[in-house]
Amino acid sequence: MDDLDVDAMLGRFRERAAAVRSRNMPPVAGEERQRFIEQAQFDFQDFAMVGDATATLEDGILTLRVDLRPEDQR
Repeated sequence: MDDLDVDAMLGRFRERAAAVRSRNMPPVAGEERQRFIEQAQFDFQDFAMVGDATATLEDGILTLRVDLRPEDQR
């Protein structure tokens, strides 16, 4: 666990979220297109939440805290 760089890990999740946002739409139509769009939305949401987390590593336990409250309530 000593070699785990939590800040770098969170940075990679932020990069993945940005990559999903800039991902090109493949030449699909109909139901396939809708499934692709939905999956991209879930991918972005998941990567962005982890990327925005506050991380602590104590006694070998990695804890990610994600504040889901609106900005004005934090």
